[in-house]
Amino acid sequence: MAGLQQTNSEKILLSWVRQSTRNYPQVNVINFTSSWSDGLAFNALLHSHRPDLFDWNSVASQQSPVQRLDHAFNIARQHLGIEKLLDPEDVATACPDKKSILMYVTSLFQVLPQQVTMEAIREVEMLPRHSRVTREEHIQVHHQQRFSQEVSCFNFLFSSCCSKVVVSLTC
Repeated sequence: MAGLQQTNSEKILLSWVRQSTRNYPQVNVINFTSSWSDGLAFNALLHSHRPDLFDWNSVASQQSPVQRLDHAFNIARQHLGIEKLLDPEDVATACPDKKSILMYVTSLFQVLPQQVTMEAIREVEMLPRHSRVTREEHIQVHHQQRFSQEVSCFNFLFSSCCSKVVVSLTC
């Protein structure tokens, strides 16, 4: 269960994000996984500190999650010097990789204003540790990955068999 607990630095980072995106009603960041998959959180975070860079309404209402993520990553690269460390397709999933999201948000934290109030930190401490939906999504993603691996193993075995190559694998 230790993996479900947040570190103090995660709490501070989440507090900063929530405080920065408070004025964006479409955005409710409660974690470093599923809260980021639609691209709105990244764009709101950027827009809250640099509203001169783009029109929030056009990004929020007219683009797909992958387009919104690509937009945010390109804005951060062009105007803040943050390399495009994430692929939009990898983030636009039910449960994106937590460490990757943390790394990217930390990069934003390093270049954007960093004021965090005690109120914002207390608010994060009151958030549920984990939600049932996120856990179910995680299980669903795990099953999809396992199925994908099984299909890959089958395809490999099938192609090996057809080319008269004998390979022994345990998948």
